Amino acid sequence: METLSLQHIAQIYLVVINVVTFFVYGIDKWKAKRSKWRVSEAALLGLAVVGGSIGAWLGMKTWHHKTLHRKFRYGVPLIIIAQIALFLLCSCRFRKDNKQTSVFILSTSSEVFISSDAIKPKSEIG
Repeated sequence: METLSLQHIAQIYLVVINVVTFFVYGIDKWKAKRSKWRVSEAALLGLAVVGGSIGAWLGMKTWHHKTLHRKFRYGVPLIIIAQIALFLLCSCRFRKDNKQTSVFILSTSSEVFISSDAIKPKSEIG
């Protein structure tokens, strides 16, 4: 039997939690239209915090659910940004030979290196 690495387990977890969160938002919208028992706002935001933020955002957009509530309209995107920042921080690769950290910036194609002295573009490092 092949063992799963921590990275694979994390990937599986993120896919599952985002799919579950997406459908929980849809179920809550369906229940709201029928005046039935609802999922609490704390539970909906909690699912976003524990890794389902993309599923929450897609659920809000797809089901048109909680889009007028400020804590969702601003909270879910802030959770996504915080999770992306945490991911970038955790996925920094340390280079043993020159003691620099490679950070890949989303939305740009440039690579930035952070050394103990200063932040330098890749072109200046050589």
